[in-house]
Amino acid sequence: MPFIKTISPELAKGRLKNIYDGLKKSRGKIAEVHKIQSLNPAALADHMELYMTVMFGKSPLKRYQREMLGVVVSAANKCHYCISHHEQALLAYWKDEQKTKLLISGREKMDLSETDRFLCTLAEKLTLNQNKNYNADIESLKEAGLSDRAIHDAVQVIAYFNYVNRLVLGLGVEFTEEEIKGYKY
Repeated sequence: MPFIKTISPELAKGRLKNIYDGLKKSRGKIAEVHKIQSLNPAALADHMELYMTVMFGKSPLKRYQREMLGVVVSAANKCHYCISHHEQALLAYWKDEQKTKLLISGREKMDLSETDRFLCTLAEKLTLNQNKNYNADIESLKEAGLSDRAIHDAVQVIAYFNYVNRLVLGLGVEFTEEEIKGYKY
């Protein structure tokens, strides 16, 4: 149960109803993370625009890499809601449940590319704020062949998931097994 009041799709009016209708059409259904923002439809709309740009917009990062970063950040923050949602999205690309589970706990046992390993390390370090200077991590990504744009996009995905994790954890967003499945990826 969320810590604050939310507006259900059945009671939504005006802009919020339009946003909910758009989410149902584009995503297949409305997630709890959307409902938790229902008291401020403008912020919800801006959030969704950022999400679509960061996660689905044109980028040198592959879609699976963005989902992978989301799972790593969410695991570091112990945000089970976002882990569950983005683990499902990652499964749409990897099609390997064991590999996805290892990403959450046991990444050192995974056969990741050097680039993906460096991306995951940066995601975890930046999330846990393990140091104040990430230059060596950025240089490792450059040496692995990532462009400055790809690195920028990776850091933006990492920052985005830290924002959403705190929204979810801070406002008590919960999920059911039924809720995390069935989205359009």
